[in-house]
Amino acid sequence: MYEFKFSRPGTVRQAANLLAKTEDSKLIAGGHTLVPVLKERLASPPHLIDLSKIDGLDAIEMKGRSLVIGAMARHASVASSAAVGEAIPALAHLASQIGDPAVRHMGTIGGSLANNDPTADYPAACLALDATIVTNKRRIKADEFFTGLFSTALEPDEIITRVMFPLPKKAAYVKFRNQASRYALVGVFVAKRPSEVRVAVTGAGADGVFRVNAFEEALKKRFAPKSLDGIHVSADGLNSDLHGSAEYRAHLIGVLAQRAVAAANA
Repeated sequence: MYEFKFSRPGTVRQAANLLAKTEDSKLIAGGHTLVPVLKERLASPPHLIDLSKIDGLDAIEMKGRSLVIGAMARHASVASSAAVGEAIPALAHLASQIGDPAVRHMGTIGGSLANNDPTADYPAACLALDATIVTNKRRIKADEFFTGLFSTALEPDEIITRVMFPLPKKAAYVKFRNQASRYALVGVFVAKRPSEVRVAVTGAGADGVFRVNAFEEALKKRFAPKSLDGIHVSADGLNSDLHGSAEYRAHLIGVLAQRAVAAANA
């Protein structure tokens, strides 16, 4: 390991000030992405800023008609939270399927969203539930937050503080996972909201998470698995690798979307 400065601030403001002071500084939350990158020497930030000691960043609570989850909430906490289980059971289920117990007890929702891995689960939930990502500077709608492969709308000195999820009428998440990594080969999150239906896909897109408008229009007319019969997703722009071709992923999207709708209606 190379030499670097390590700080553990007590407030978001302190963390933001430290982040702005040194170019190429990095925030560390759970560390499941950053630490392996450092070990492989794929990055060498001069300053690491640990968010783990900032009070309140791991809170999970209801505020009005929104479920609010702090950026430092661990996946295991989201999965076991009574508030999440009652408000959005699909989100608790999603969190329970992330990685293995070691990953779930260290990884955080804020770290996952900031990294925006194309096979991560939370981006699909945020996009399907029309979540708002709150930072130390502003509020960003999910549709505007995810901008591409490992890319987000976050500015260099911007820190995610919490995520606000409006409550859906119905929702479900189904994924076909890589058995080794447990990342989604394809994951589909379906949410029926008061005025719309949203379908978000992770794991399949070459540019990361995306919505399937054709599915949304069909499900808005009738929220049932059969509404998706005969609607196919194009393989263009989908990942193709040793785990599955683009055509295979396109097929899985349709299958998993129907399963997710069935699960949401159960």
